[in-house]
Amino acid sequence: MTGQTTLGGFSGDLSELTPAERSAYLAVERGDYGPREYQREQGYSSPGTVSNLLARARSKVDDGGNA
Repeated sequence: MTGQTTLGGFSGDLSELTPAERSAYLAVERGDYGPREYQREQGYSSPGTVSNLLARARSKVDDGGNA
């Protein structure tokens, strides 16, 4: 019997993301940061900035870059 593949082993195409979108996506979606923690770490004045970056990144990753 082979080992089970986890969902974390799959990755979408991140090449269409801007550097800010990619950084937020990797830190929050695949890393150890929460959105507010990432916002504070990066010095963004509003958590909405991170939410917007994540929304755009998720859309691009989910749509294969056709967002």
